[in-house]
Amino acid sequence: MLEKEYPAHDINAVFDMLQSTIEAGGTDEKAQDELLFLNHLFAALPPEAVEYGMMFLHGEKNLPESVSEIVPLFIRFASLAEYCEKVDRLRAIPSNMTTHEILDRKALMDSLEDHEKAFCKPLLGYQFNSRTQVTAPDCSGKKDEEEEGNGRLLLMNNQAAVFVCPDPYKTSIFYETKLGFKAAHLDDEAMPHIRLTRDNIAVILVKGSGDIARPLRKFGIKYDMYIYCSEPYLLQNELTGSDVKIIEQLPDAHEAKQMKVNRQFVFEDCDGRHICVSQSLEKQ
Repeated sequence: MLEKEYPAHDINAVFDMLQSTIEAGGTDEKAQDELLFLNHLFAALPPEAVEYGMMFLHGEKNLPESVSEIVPLFIRFASLAEYCEKVDRLRAIPSNMTTHEILDRKALMDSLEDHEKAFCKPLLGYQFNSRTQVTAPDCSGKKDEEEEGNGRLLLMNNQAAVFVCPDPYKTSIFYETKLGFKAAHLDDEAMPHIRLTRDNIAVILVKGSGDIARPLRKFGIKYDMYIYCSEPYLLQNELTGSDVKIIEQLPDAHEAKQMKVNRQFVFEDCDGRHICVSQSLEKQ
């Protein structure tokens, strides 16, 4: 239970109070990281959600259903505040203590461990990383430009190409049987579609006709999608074995040295789209 008086609406002031306690010493070495982690997550919320977090800190538990998914963040926030209050109380050591006071103090010290167990543990799908501070799900451990140096919260986790098809089910079967994708048929969303996934690739199939469903080369754009692949030779062999139409063969290593583009091959799907598989030169 919290005992200090915290500002009613200024979460930054609360974080300053917690920071002061941590800087004074006596906290777990991960307490500073936990503070930074929670600060990043609150910074990504809309103002009204932050206000509900402040209400939770002040003991209000009857919050609207709209914020139920982020209540775990509010709990961690209040837990860190309670932890800092306990550290502040332990910092003051009386010159004389009764046996009862000694036992209470020991119980208070033992209770710190319950708070510390949660420090920097994943929360709401995000996790703390010692190099980048906060990383989104699916981004942990990856070396990309979004993660370099600044420790900001990453909100874009992945993306999917959208293919408009005369018959999405026919296209889905092709991608499943010939290209090794898995399909999820999602009819309960605002835009009914089929989601295809394989490795780190996602494709959304939606029903449509006319120009919007034609391959992009009909409009002067050479490819409908790029796929970056660390081992394109293995993938080309796999697709050839599945009788997928190869439009451009992968050049051998010697020939590729003379080319001005990445080593790549191009295949055609059942709707006539040309998809380029380009060798990724980045370290995986």
